[in-house]
Amino acid sequence: MKNSLVIILAFCTFGVFAQTTPYSAPETEVTHKYRISTPGITLPQLFMDSWNDRKHTQHIEIHIKRNLDNKNIIGLKLATWRLFQPMGIVWWDGLFDKLESESEFYPGHVRETGIGITYQRMLWKGLFATVEVLPQFQTYLDEAGEKVGNDFKLYNSFHLGYHVAFGKSKRFFIEPQIHSQFWMLDDDAPAGFRELDDKWRSYFLFEPNIYIGMKF
Repeated sequence: MKNSLVIILAFCTFGVFAQTTPYSAPETEVTHKYRISTPGITLPQLFMDSWNDRKHTQHIEIHIKRNLDNKNIIGLKLATWRLFQPMGIVWWDGLFDKLESESEFYPGHVRETGIGITYQRMLWKGLFATVEVLPQFQTYLDEAGEKVGNDFKLYNSFHLGYHVAFGKSKRFFIEPQIHSQFWMLDDDAPAGFRELDDKWRSYFLFEPNIYIGMKF
C-alpha cells in the first residue's frame, strides 16, 4: 500500500510539472537557459566542523534548473544529509536549547538521500516562489555507525525569496529566502528513533537560507 501511494504521488507530481507551460505558448528567449545552485548552508560545514562530529549534518545539496521562459523555471534537486535529532523541533520549541542539552538526540543518525523536482515561479522583478518535492530513502544508523533499519520519506518545501544576479553578464546570483517544509510516509523508524519523531511535528516553519549559483 505504501509503495503504491508513493508511485501515485510521483506520477501526479510529474504530471503537474509537465503542464506548467500551455502547449500553445511560444518559448520565450532567455539569456541563460540553465543554472546550478546550492544552499549557502552547505559551504561552511566543509571547512568549520569535523565531518564526523556528532552534530554535523554532512549536508550536500545541488540544484540543476532550466528556464522555460522568463517566469517559469523547472529543475532537479539532488540532496543528502544526516540527522542527529528530529527535524520537527521548531524555533519556539527551544531548538537551540535542545541542541545545547542534547536531550532529543537520536540513538545514532538518520541518513536521508534523494532526487526530486522543483518548480520556481518569478512573481515580480526578483521576487519568486518555489516548491520542491524530494522523495528520500532513509538509512538508520546506531551510535557505532551500524545500520539498524531503512525507511522512505516524502519531503516537501515551499520557498519565498528574491533573486539577485550580478557580474558582467549577470551570470552569478544569490537568492536569500525563507522556506517551510513538511514531510510524510516515514512511519517505519526503528525503536528509539520512532519515539523521538512521534514527540515532534512533521513540519518546520520559517527557515532562513541563501542559495548561491551560476547561470550558463
